[in-house]
Amino acid sequence: MAKQVRWLSDEEWARIEPLLPRGRKGAHRVDDRRVISGIVHMLKSGARWRDCPPEFGPYTTVYNRFNRWSRQGLWLQMFEALTGHSGIFDGAAIDATHVKAHRSAAGAKGGPSPKR
Repeated sequence: MAKQVRWLSDEEWARIEPLLPRGRKGAHRVDDRRVISGIVHMLKSGARWRDCPPEFGPYTTVYNRFNRWSRQGLWLQMFEALTGHSGIFDGAAIDATHVKAHRSAAGAKGGPSPKR
């Protein structure tokens, strides 16, 4: 079975593509749609950026693009373009029924010892 490489439909992509930065100096740009899909995949999986599947491009590109666009506030603009709302509310309720465990919680180095 082929791995899903694109997370955005053509319609969704058409809404956010005009928001993406253009005309930057530097190395040739990696396909933004593929990189955004890699960012969504990594955030959804909770894995380390270094473990990003190569189908999405170099992990450094995926991480650097996420980091740069976060500092620029680009993600909020993209969410608003996709949903019609910025996602920022006056109040918030936090539900802790779903918590991501740190790698050491699964018994990795520094985690709980099997000896009691």
